[in-house]
Amino acid sequence: MRITVTARHFKLPEELKVYATDVAKGLKKYYDGIIDCDVVLDWQRENKICEMRLGVLGRSLAARENSDNIYKSIDRAGSKLERQLRKFKTKLKNRNKIAKQGITYGLDR
Repeated sequence: MRITVTARHFKLPEELKVYATDVAKGLKKYYDGIIDCDVVLDWQRENKICEMRLGVLGRSLAARENSDNIYKSIDRAGSKLERQLRKFKTKLKNRNKIAKQGITYGLDR
């Protein structure tokens, strides 16, 4: 998995880059097919914003979170992507089950 961490409006400290990378790597345990992860951290006066985008199987999953603490924003965006990955994986499993059973939804006569 390729991980890119970018900072807007501030200089990115190394420990913050490592933290964001660790959160992104932690998403790998929910789905192995993650191709890339882009993390964009934005620092405004009161808001610290984290945007995460995952590329999976021709799709893109994204989460955006803002709070008063950048670490909290990263954690919340990671949690949102975790839920999205679980839902995506469940849909894939259900699609495969239907295909294996040969259900044609009333098209066979």
